[in-house]
Amino acid sequence: EEKYRLLVENANDAIVILQDDRIVFSNPKAWQTIGYTQENLSRIPFQELIHPEDREMVMELYRKRMSGMETDNPYAFRILTGTGEEVWGQVNSVLVQWEKSPAILGFIRDITHQKKLEAQFHRAQRMEAIGTLAGGVAHDVNNLLMGIQGYVSLMLFNLDATHPHYEKLKNIEASVESGSTLTRQLLGFARGGKYEVRLTDLNRLIRERTRMFSATRAELTMQENYRPDLWNVTVDRGQIEQVLLNLYINAWQAMPAGGTITVTTGNVILDEERAKALDVYPGTYVRFSVTDTGEGMDPATQQRIFEPFFTTKERGKGTGLGLASVYGIVRNHGGAVEVFSRRNRGTTFDVYLPAAGDIPGEESDTAPGEGKERKGVILLVDDEELVLDVGRQMLDKLGYDTITAESGREAVAVYRQHRDTVSLVILDMVMPGMGGEETFDLLRSVHPGVKVLLSSGYSEDDQTDRLRKKGAGGFIQKPFRLMHLSRRMEAVLAG
Repeated sequence: EEKYRLLVENANDAIVILQDDRIVFSNPKAWQTIGYTQENLSRIPFQELIHPEDREMVMELYRKRMSGMETDNPYAFRILTGTGEEVWGQVNSVLVQWEKSPAILGFIRDITHQKKLEAQFHRAQRMEAIGTLAGGVAHDVNNLLMGIQGYVSLMLFNLDATHPHYEKLKNIEASVESGSTLTRQLLGFARGGKYEVRLTDLNRLIRERTRMFSATRAELTMQENYRPDLWNVTVDRGQIEQVLLNLYINAWQAMPAGGTITVTTGNVILDEERAKALDVYPGTYVRFSVTDTGEGMDPATQQRIFEPFFTTKERGKGTGLGLASVYGIVRNHGGAVEVFSRRNRGTTFDVYLPAAGDIPGEESDTAPGEGKERKGVILLVDDEELVLDVGRQMLDKLGYDTITAESGREAVAVYRQHRDTVSLVILDMVMPGMGGEETFDLLRSVHPGVKVLLSSGYSEDDQTDRLRKKGAGGFIQKPFRLMHLSRRMEAVLAG
């Protein structure tokens, strides 16, 4: 008796005996897991301890097991604890005789942590799939917008502001810009391209953005807690400012009658287990938190807030892309986002960014030099006929002769033939067959000094970073205006 008592009372799994729909025996681990004393457990019908969505399944298996039938073993279900929390339990059960009557002996293991990791993994997979779809849509839309923007730029080139169509064309251009803003947010979620990565003092960046935001929101109280010795981060300042602004706007909209937003910064070292839970590498991170005193979110909403176009706001009051772009940008910087929220208790977003060092330093703020305009022959490479047509006309307006190629292979063949006359190659990064990177490498093999301006409906990413290091002169994202194209070309031509 002493031997078995020691085994049962010190077991790491909850051990229970079920009989007549009640728990007639339980060990200390069961009391700890389920959150009730032994006396209270014996009084509660055990089906009330089961989550309503799992109750029918568990009771059906219980009845089958009591009748002597074989059932699934083990299986998992959710337990409602005495503190109101949900715990995932994995149970192995066997039919026994207890005080001369049939009963179920159950061994229940707490697998809540494992379930959370599985949920995070599946969520990451789902977000990656959604991101791939969102990125593809944004890329294709940007190619269409490129055609509209290009033709509008051409029409505006020689029009005086007094022309009857001038204002209408400017309105079309503004609409294109609005569409481009939406696709940038989608790409922020899908790919989160980094344009200008540099060493940054996050305290300084957050302090500047916070003061700008609070100046226009008199109904809000802003509380700021900055760690003095905050580690540096290597980030795209503009995109991290976008992350911060989106989190502030989300907090503001959660407090229609006003409230308090608290921003906090700190240094964090993530061990292997914590890093695995966040799906990042172990190491040193800078964390900044944005907390509001708003209405909060239920668990179902929290599961979907980072999905593009998911919104709880009224029609016309949100696109559902703000938090999606937050997620994409932070993930692309090698970081993670966590959210903690309860209904009517407010919400906290924790953003983790990899640390670059432990001493705040000066930020680099150099601008590319201006080059003199040099007319010549441009090789324009794109698989979209619309982009080739409008691009040819835009280059003609700028005073350049144009040769076009509809694929990477054609571009290499044309360049071999005209390498002595081509001043610049404008190269689309995403093409079927031979893509932009392979095309670039072959162009460089023909002439190592070839000048290339990369172009894409996607934002800059690791691939364009690699090509810049190999010698590509710059990048321009579709859709772009005529003068924007001119400035980028001049900069690349000037070296």
